[in-house]
This record gives sequence, C-alpha cells and structure tokens, in this order.
Amino acid sequence: MSRKGQRHHPSMPSLANDALSAEQAIRQRAEEALGQQTDRALEEDASLSREAIREALLELRVHQIELEMQNEELRRAQLELEAARTRYFDIYDLAPVAYCSVSQAGLILEANLTAATLLGVARGALVKLRFSRFIRKADQDVFYLHHKQALSTGQAPGCDLRMLKFDGQPFWAHLETATAQDADGATVLRIVISDITERKRADADLRIAAVAFESQHSMMVTNAHHLILRVNRAFTEVTGYAAEEVVGKTPGMLSSGLHDAHFFRTMWKTIHSTGIWQGEIFDRRKNGEVYPTWLTISPVRDGAGTVTHYVATHFDITERKKADRKIAEMAFFDIVTGVPNRALLLDHMKQAMTVSERNRTFGALLFIDLDHFKTLNDTLGHDQGDRLLKTVAQRLVAGIREGDTVARLGGDEFVILLENLNANIDEAATQTEIVGEKVLAALARPYLLGAVDHRGTASVGATLFRGHETSIDNILKQADMAMYKAKEAGRNRLHFFDPTMQILVLRRAELEASLRGALRESQLELHYQPQFAGDGKLIGSEALLRWRHPVHGTVAPAEFIPLAEQTGLILALGDWVLENVCNQLAKWADQLPLNRLAVAVNVSARQFRETDFADKLLAILGATGANPKYLTLELTESLLVHDVDDLVEKVSRLKARGVGFALDDFGTGYSSLSYLKRLPLDQVKIDQSFVRDVLDDSNDAAIARGIVALAHSLELEVIAEGVDSEAQRDFLASAGCDAYQGYFFSRALPVDDFEAFALRA
Repeated sequence: MSRKGQRHHPSMPSLANDALSAEQAIRQRAEEALGQQTDRALEEDASLSREAIREALLELRVHQIELEMQNEELRRAQLELEAARTRYFDIYDLAPVAYCSVSQAGLILEANLTAATLLGVARGALVKLRFSRFIRKADQDVFYLHHKQALSTGQAPGCDLRMLKFDGQPFWAHLETATAQDADGATVLRIVISDITERKRADADLRIAAVAFESQHSMMVTNAHHLILRVNRAFTEVTGYAAEEVVGKTPGMLSSGLHDAHFFRTMWKTIHSTGIWQGEIFDRRKNGEVYPTWLTISPVRDGAGTVTHYVATHFDITERKKADRKIAEMAFFDIVTGVPNRALLLDHMKQAMTVSERNRTFGALLFIDLDHFKTLNDTLGHDQGDRLLKTVAQRLVAGIREGDTVARLGGDEFVILLENLNANIDEAATQTEIVGEKVLAALARPYLLGAVDHRGTASVGATLFRGHETSIDNILKQADMAMYKAKEAGRNRLHFFDPTMQILVLRRAELEASLRGALRESQLELHYQPQFAGDGKLIGSEALLRWRHPVHGTVAPAEFIPLAEQTGLILALGDWVLENVCNQLAKWADQLPLNRLAVAVNVSARQFRETDFADKLLAILGATGANPKYLTLELTESLLVHDVDDLVEKVSRLKARGVGFALDDFGTGYSSLSYLKRLPLDQVKIDQSFVRDVLDDSNDAAIARGIVALAHSLELEVIAEGVDSEAQRDFLASAGCDAYQGYFFSRALPVDDFEAFALRA
C-alpha cells in the first residue's frame, strides 16, 4: 500500500505519524533485501536494458515484501486490538459500579454484569427493559428531571433516589449520567449506578444518634483517659456547667464527696467486667447543690475491642425521690388519720417481737373498734365520719408511751401495740389493762362534729405475746376475737383474749397452713358427679373439689371452702380447678362417649370478680386445647348484687367463645329477675335444700315448681341437685325438670371411676 492510499483519523496525528515511519522502515528493509536478487535477474533477461530490468524487479519485489510486512503488522495489531477489547470488556463487566446504556426513549441497550447483579436479573434479560421500571414510583419524578437534564446538557449532576430490584426489593442508589453517540450517531445515556443503601443507613444512624444525644437526659462523652470531649444541652441545664467549662476536664469535677474510693473502684470493675454500670449516685451542681442522679456508663470499643470512649447518661431523680417518699408515706401511713397503716404496723410488730424475744418481756396488742360508727356515717355523712376518725387517732396517740404504736387497719378499726411490758405475765396484763381503760375513757369523751355534740364508745380486745411464740396473724386474730367478745358483752368495755379460744384459732391456723400446702403437695383432687337428662341419658358431670389431708383424712368442703374464701386462697384453688378440668376435657376429646359430656365448675364470686378472670380462663382454654362448649361455669346468686354490668360483660364475652353458664343454688340468695333476664344463661340449678324436702314440705314443692316455670319462661334449662330417691326424681320430672344429679344416680366419683361409669351408662 502506498502512502497515497493511507487514511488518518484527524483526531489521532501521533498514530498516523507512527504508521508513516513504520511504512518507510518497511520499504527500506525491502530494498535492501532485493539488492542481491536484482543482479541475477538482469543476467537472465538480455532483451531489456540492465537498468530497466533492475528497476522493475526492484519495484515489484519491494512492493511484495512491503505488502507481506504490512500484513504481518496488521495481524499483530489486530491481535493487540482483540486483547485490548477483551481487557476492556473484562474491566467493564467486573467494575465495582453498575453501568447501563439507555436510549433516549428510556430502554436499556446494554448493561454490565455488576448492573445485572445489582438489579437481580440476568444480563441478557435487561436489554429492552425500561430503566424506569427499576425506579420506585415515588421517585419517578426525580429520575425524569435527571434524565431530561442529561439529554439537554449532555451531563446531569448526580442524584440519589430509591430503586427496585427485579423482585421488588428496594435499595438506595446514586446515579451519574452523561450522553454519548452510538455507531449510528444516535444519542444514548451512559448511567453509572452506585448502591448507597449502607451509606443512607449510616447517615440515618448518625442523625438518630445526634437527636438521641440532644435528648432530655444529661449526656457526657469522654475519651479512654476519662477526659470530657462533649456534653449535650441537657447536661448544661442539669449541672449548670457550660460545655466550655467541662471539656478537657474529668467527670470528677461533679463529685459530691459522698462516695468513697471503694465505691468508684467497684463501679469501674463492673464496667470492665460487664460492659456497663448503672446505679444511683449523688452529684454536685455548679451552684454547689448536691442532687441524686441515676447514672449509666457504657464503654465504646473499636473493631479490635479496645475502649476508645465512654458515654455517661445522667438522669436527675430529685423529683422521683420526692415522689418515692410521698408514695412511702401513702404506703405506710393512713391517709385520713396520719397514723401508721397495717403495713407499717406489721413491721413494728416484727421488731417488737424480736425485742421481746431478746429481753424475755411481754408485749400486747389492743384491737379497738368504734361502736355504732356506721350509724354516724349514715346520719352525719362521711366528712364528719373522717373528722371523728382523726380525733380518735389523736386521742389514742396522746394516751400511749413513746415507742408504742397506734395504727389504723381500716374503717373504724384501730390497733395499739405496746412494747417492753413486764416480764411477768400478770404484771404485763395489768399494764395492758391500764392502757385499755385509758383508751375507753378517752374515746368516751364528747366529740364536736360541726354543730353536733357527738358521744361514742369503743370495744377493745387485748392479747399478750412474748417473742415469736405466736405468729403475727394469730396475735391479730386473738385481739380481734377478744374485741368481738367485748361487743357481745355489751360494748364500751375491754376484753382479754380467752386461752380457751386458742383451740379454734389453732385449728383454723393449722387448716389454713395445710390448705396452702395442699396445692403444692398434690393433696387436692377432682371428683365428677354424673348429670342425667330426663330420658336417663348421661349428659355431663359437675367437678367437685376434694381434699385428702395426710393427718386429718378427708376434710369436708364445707370446712375448707369458707376458709379459702376468707383467706383469699379461693383464687388459687379456683385457678387449679379450672386448669385441671380443662386438661381433663382435652384428654377426653377423642374418647367416646366422654368427648360428648359437659363438665360444670362452680366459680366463687370472689374469683369471678377478678378483673382478669375472663382473660385467664381463655388463656387456659387455649393452652390446654379444651373445647369451650363442653365447659359450664356455675355462678352463685351473690354475684348479682355487685357490679352487674361487669358480670354481664364477662359472661357475654365468654359465652361468645362457647362457654356455658348456669345459675347455682337458685332461690337461696337475693336474685333480681331484671338481672336474671339480662344474663345470657343456659341453665338454672335447683338447690338441694328445696329438693331434700320436696315430697314432705308443700312450700319446697311450690318453690321447685316455681323455679322450673320461671326458668322455662326465660328459655333456660333446669337441673336439680341432691336428687337422692326415685320419688324425688319423679316429682321433679312431673314439674318439668330437665336434668338431675344426686345419689339416686351416683355419688361424685374419682376420674377413673367416672370414666368407667360413663362407658357403662
């Protein structure tokens, strides 16, 4: 190829000059290679002049060699071009950022592997997709403006927006866009996509940290050497120190001087071992005021685990401490009279018993109840009643020695605790009697209540104690029992606890303690008394609680149920019964015919009035898997005289979940028919007291018939309990009774016996 045939890119002069030099070098080498061959050619062709032949051969051979050498150079250049192209595509595909070529219409023309990976789609599948398909709808306007500016100016400033992967997963991206011309001269957009999700998250964390640092809590940051680097605005407000007054100093400038070196050594030992310390500490403000603060110190560590900073949060608890003191006063002192309440009295009694044990002296407790106080409240009002109580407390406090205690238990009941009486029981009793008589005299004096000159008296019960020979509860019970003896004897008098009462007290105390242990020691069990429909078909049972005492044998429910009611144990017993019944229903769920039998459970009024009763029962049903429609709750009429709205709400809520309801012992309480109509009951139960004499007592017979008629008019079923004979059953059947239980059918049976009975029935 001659120089005349060469084409040079105007923008690449250096490359053209290099090519010209290479051509000249090739021609020179070709001429030298043909020098010797020319002479031989001339000798062989005698028809041409020597010079002509020489020149022609030289020109042809030079041209031939020139072409061969040019071809070799072109092959080498092509290989280098291919290698460069391969390197370019490797760099393009494996670049750490995503590249896309996008047409003016917004279609993706080309993308590298990083873009395909970032967008979660195969590289080939990206082509011809709209780039905007990967932009969140809320950020489409941002991309539109960015796209428009790039087309109009050739390059658009970078922008941040939210993109979507192919599967819809969002991420934050930064776009850089410039225009270019493709091979056909068309304008395309070269878009660089950087995933900045982590950067955005870090920015958000920094903003949150900044806001948190400027919280209402006083905060301080120190370096690893405990020099203060930064404090927030709350720190300045709490301590009075400006930031420039504390930066570069140690937190010791806040020390109140109330904590010794051991305190701080322990603090730092805890920080180094657990990574945090928090607790109450006293600091000093700039004005010198010492105040309580709740301090939390946490170390900040670098990637190698080395502590670089400490962050301390101070919370001024001055107001909380005041509130705590106020709460303590409310917790331990009676609001109306200002004297200690029951909680503080019990604490004083513990101390008095310890002193009595050590000194072998007696103490005494006087239980004081105002006579006819309810009448005064009803006639003069509660304001005057409270005024009387305050005056009573003042007179009682004025009449005791320093070190003795006057407390109000509630209502019109007061207690006086006498300590350090004589070591001789007779002398101690005499001392107690003297105080008791003074109390009676003081409380019998007239009271001026507004314009009314009121006269009142009190009944006082007294008991002695020494050391820990008798429990606090029993001491209170003894004094209480003695007070009731004083009332029975005519009021306005003092009565000492009679030791003969101790048998009843001890029996009650022993039974109460044993009942608490019965739950732990599995002494309780459930028996099931079968219930039958009028056609003789077994339809269910009533779960009855039984207590087998290890010493006393079987304890009658009539003895321990009232005790459980009075002591509050009925709540624990009731929960135990419901859990066991629901567990049993769940076990019977796949056993015919047991899975078709309902179980009735008697629920005490106190248990049902618990605010969380419905939630607790639903939780038990859920945990055990028992079917609610086979559980019937028997409620007593006493529930109908307290907060009927709450009763109706709970019954309706449980009823909606399938639980059945029966009204137990109907006719023995104080039922209101209007309340009875509001309750979504399923069943009414005729009490056994009416069934027992239904054949002999015309009144009981009439009541039984009336209950059946009333219940049926309200579309309720009727079940009679205590049916012990065929004649009773026949009478009740003639009256329209729907179901029965009693000894005529079966006594209450242990669970195994009941299951066997059900299979035979």
